[in-house]
Amino acid sequence: MAANRLTQTVREQLGAGRVLPLGGPADGSWITERAAVGALRAAVGAPAGARIGRLRLSVADPGHAPEPVVPPPPSALPPGPLRIDAAIDVPVVMGAPAAATVPDRPLPEVADQVRAALLEASVRDLGLVVSVVDLLVSGLVEAPGEAVTPPGAAPVSPPPVPPGEAAATPPGTAGAGGPEGIAAVAREVPGVARLTPVLGGLSRPVRPAGGHALIQLAVAAGYRALDVSSAVRHAVAAAPSAPSTIAVLVTAVEQQ
Repeated sequence: MAANRLTQTVREQLGAGRVLPLGGPADGSWITERAAVGALRAAVGAPAGARIGRLRLSVADPGHAPEPVVPPPPSALPPGPLRIDAAIDVPVVMGAPAAATVPDRPLPEVADQVRAALLEASVRDLGLVVSVVDLLVSGLVEAPGEAVTPPGAAPVSPPPVPPGEAAATPPGTAGAGGPEGIAAVAREVPGVARLTPVLGGLSRPVRPAGGHALIQLAVAAGYRALDVSSAVRHAVAAAPSAPSTIAVLVTAVEQQ
């Protein structure tokens, strides 16, 4: 039984991907790579008909990233500017010249449009700090006649809410400063869809330890992830018997 739980924990951790900084070092916020990628795919769609395939995020220069102002989640990357690596497939009109084009747009222009869309969505919808977007044209898809704009990639479904989440808080920890009280405050913040843990070993959405609290949550559709995270941190900090430091990990971003 213990081995099965460990295997499931490892799978969930790997599925969530990297734990990326959300905002800057003073924001005390992080987001899972799975949540960020799903939100970017849904927001960007298929600019100029280009289909986004592989999409990865990492810290652009981890060796020079600043230290966070609050303790980070386990295995979190430092809060430096991010790098986006993406591969795209571009539709090509059959019989087009060797310099493959989509209608009225050479490949460099298509790549620039996808790059701009990723940068805009990163800031507008999430609050990521991105310094580099590296694109690779991995394929040319023939489109008969006029190029057809493929549909955007399907958004990644947020992880399911663990059963018995509300009952996961041990007895005797209720109150504004305990996990139950912190969870109650966080749930009332506009834009919080639910509290949901995904990090391996952290079975509860709120984990207080030594005057610090880590809150794992999903962001509701139509809200900017960094804004929700900041609002949660401020709301919990203003509650009675609040922890000294608060970190938020966004584990999912719901789509409309």
